[in-house]
Amino acid sequence: QVHLVESGGGLVQAGGSLRLSCAASGGTFSSYVMGWFRQAPGKEREFVAGINRSDGDTYYKDSVKGRFTISRDNVKKMVYLEMNSLKGEDTAIYYCAATAYGTATELKPDYWGQGTQVTVSS
Repeated sequence: QVHLVESGGGLVQAGGSLRLSCAASGGTFSSYVMGWFRQAPGKEREFVAGINRSDGDTYYKDSVKGRFTISRDNVKKMVYLEMNSLKGEDTAIYYCAATAYGTATELKPDYWGQGTQVTVSS
């Protein structure tokens, strides 16, 4: 079982940048597919980005391609989401997620962090 803790959220102006971090503990981190999801007020939680275990292949929601970058450090047991050119519609609670099964293209998490708020002001 893996425990996930996010950090790095906050308030940023449109066009700005933020870097989210997710620290994992427990389990064998390198065996988990990792990802980021988000949930805006009144909307369902949605996939944002995913990264495979070892080959590092990454996948993104279309609307964040070219602006967001997911990465992982299997030694430090960390996952990151670098967010650039932020827009108002990126405002949401961002959740770190993990699963021991499947791939990042069809990420169905078994574990979730508590979430970190990202607010983009226009």
